[in-house]
Order: sequence, then C-alpha cells, then structure tokens
Amino acid sequence: MNSKLTDEQQTAICSQLGNVKLNLLYKASIHGFTGEAFHKHCDKKSPTVSVGYNKSGRVFGGYTSQPFSQFGGFVKDDEAFVFSFSGERLNKYSVNNSSYAVRMTKNSGPNFGDTLILVHKDEQKVYSNQSSFTGYLYTKYYTFTAEKMHGNDLDLTDCEVYQVEECLQFENPWRTVTWTSEEKEKLMERIKSYKPSISSVSEARVLLVGQVGAGKSSFFNSFKSIFKGRVSGQAINGTCSTSVTSQFRTFIVKPEHEEKPLPLILCDIMGLEAKEGEGFHVDDITNIVSGHTPDTYQFSPSGPLHSEAQGFCKNPELKDKIHCVTYVVDASTISIMPQNMEDKLKAIRKKVNLHRIPQLVLLTKIDEACPLVKKDVTNVYKSKYIKKLMQEAASRFGVPLSFLVPVKNYSEEQELDMNIDILLLRAVDQILHLKEWNEVEDQP
Repeated sequence: MNSKLTDEQQTAICSQLGNVKLNLLYKASIHGFTGEAFHKHCDKKSPTVSVGYNKSGRVFGGYTSQPFSQFGGFVKDDEAFVFSFSGERLNKYSVNNSSYAVRMTKNSGPNFGDTLILVHKDEQKVYSNQSSFTGYLYTKYYTFTAEKMHGNDLDLTDCEVYQVEECLQFENPWRTVTWTSEEKEKLMERIKSYKPSISSVSEARVLLVGQVGAGKSSFFNSFKSIFKGRVSGQAINGTCSTSVTSQFRTFIVKPEHEEKPLPLILCDIMGLEAKEGEGFHVDDITNIVSGHTPDTYQFSPSGPLHSEAQGFCKNPELKDKIHCVTYVVDASTISIMPQNMEDKLKAIRKKVNLHRIPQLVLLTKIDEACPLVKKDVTNVYKSKYIKKLMQEAASRFGVPLSFLVPVKNYSEEQELDMNIDILLLRAVDQILHLKEWNEVEDQP
C-alpha cells in the first residue's frame, strides 16, 4: 500500500510525537469504507494516526495513544489531538476534555470524541458535530472550525490509519564503515605494518582495564583469532562473577604462517570488582603504566606491588611502559554500573592522566545490549540505543565520543565473521594510531 501523505506531511506529524515513524495499517480505498474493515486492521493497535482526504484536497485527522476497539464508549486519552493541514503546515488542536478524547464505535472508523469521525456509519463520509451558534465544532471535547478542518467538504476520497512506531535506528549510520573483505584485508595490513614514531619502541604496549566479565580476555582472543584465521583462544576467559585473570600478563599475536609477530603487545590485568578489598587494587595501576610490573606478576587485592618486591623493574625503558590504556566496558550493564565500580574507574583514569597516556573505551557485548545489532552487527552505527550507551559511557569516563569504539567479541561463534572482524580491527587500528600516542617523547 502506498501512503497518500507527502514526506513533508509525515515529518510534520512525527515532529509532534517524537522520534517515530508511521506504518500504514488501513487504507479505506483498498480495504473498504466500513467500520468492520477499519476494526479488522486497526483494533488493539496503538498509538495511531488517522488521516482523512476529501474531494477538495484537504488532509485532516487525529492522533490517539489508545488502542481501537468496538465496545461503544469513550476512552480517556491525555495525549490525543486532531489536526488539519494548510499546505504542508500542520494545525494542531488538543483535546479539551481527555475523558472523551476517543469513542470506540462499531460501525464507523476513527472517532475523535464524536466531534470528528472518519468513515461515519459505514459510509464514505466524514462527520463533524458543529455548533450552529458559534460556527465552531462542539467545544466540550475539541475546538476548531469545520472550514479550517476540512473546508465543509464531507465526502471522503480515502481514509488511512497508521501505527506510530518508535524509530530504533537512524536512516543513515552516524559513523561510516566499509563492510567488505577488501576493507578487512586493508585493516589487517595496516596493523601489521604499523611502526611507532619513536625509534626506541618497536611495539605498542596496550593495557586492558575493565570490570570482571566485561570481556578483556575475550577481546584479545577475538583479535588474535582474526590473524590465526580461525576462532581460537590464549588468554583465559569466562563468565564467572570473580576475575578469571589473576596475573599481569602480556600477549603477542603472531599471524598464521608468519614468523614476525604484530607490533602490538596487549597487557591483561585482574578484573575490577565493585566490592572494596576484592579484585584489582587501584594503586597497582601506577606500577603497571610506569613499566615496573613484571609479566606473570600475581595480583593481590590487599595491596599493590612494592618497589622492593622480587621482580620489580626499577629502571624501565620507554618500551617497557604502557603506551595506551583501553577501558573495556560491558554495553549491556553500563546503565546499572555500581557506584563503587564507577569510582574505581575514575580513580584509575585519574592516575593514568598523570602520566599523559592516551586512553580509549571499548564497548563490548553490543549484541547483548541491542536486538538490532544482535540481528546484524552492521547495524551498530544505525542503532540509536547503542549511540545512547556510547554517549553514557563517554560521560562516565570523561572522554570524547570519538574515543569510544563498539566491538563484539567472539563468544558462541565457531567460525570467523567478516563484520565482527572489521569492528575488532577498527578498534585496534584506532588504538595504534591515537594522536596522543604519536606525540609521546622518548625518555632517557
């Protein structure tokens, strides 16, 4: 079915209702100018916009948030209104007495308070209850003139009823991504050929920080899988409530059938826990980013590594230090993040800021957070909900939205997926090419 509303008229109606779109349910010229046909297609549907068209070319109608039925009485609706168009301009008339906003009549189409009825009594007519004294329609429920509403032309050429649906996605993605195998290969090559701008550093050391279960280890395993050509693992990952990682671990990735590893070292730490005295100790972050913490160091929630402890690196070089800190955040739980957890992350970020180390936020489990993305991961930048979560994360971490990257780790999949790979590769590519990292100076 084709809508008779112009794009401009649809936009004008939707502007009164929020971020919505109109889905055509009933068209009298196709389904019939009868109450039975109207109720067959529209009962139990809400919210709705009903539109009448007459022989004079007038366009008019009404909105109700209540579902249609045939019980015969009035229904209260504080949000109801009727409208008419003057060209593309919408004239809106709100309900005066919301208890009589809509009436559910069996043998008619949409009935707005017995004041404006489309497809009246199974006829191709519009009904108006007009006062002969004032020239206005019955003012107890709605106030407007018949002339302004439909030009006193009561002969309908069509009647349409639309269901109002919330727009869950943008018409166009708000970030541009090329979803092709060529793009995947380009990103892989870009990562393999990366060279730090500082001669004394051959690999970028990236620290992954996140709450227990956010997906730090899964992120590394997923990224590694791309270069191995199959879903694989190295860092231990899981879904338990306490941290699977208990040591400071550094991981390299060696592409399949190649001797040279990628110019990237991913560093994993014990997961953060909201409860005080459990999980990663915030004060350990200074030793880690400064290069004092040795690989396989066993974390202790009771306190950080001391300078006199065995293995403590007292004179680290720039290549031993952390060059970028990446916070891994679960998109499906960010809105309910405990205050203690947010405080810990802020404390870590404050310490990292003192070292002028670039920081990025990875938003994981985007498929669990949004059904639209679960259906197709390429919808990630069309999803309004994902953008909302990214904006919330940006606010919590105090970083620009451009420093937030959504990814999906491999979890249930047994085969590689090109689109998942592209999101992961784009995230690592952004980590490697952060402007701040390129400005880090070598230190004696």
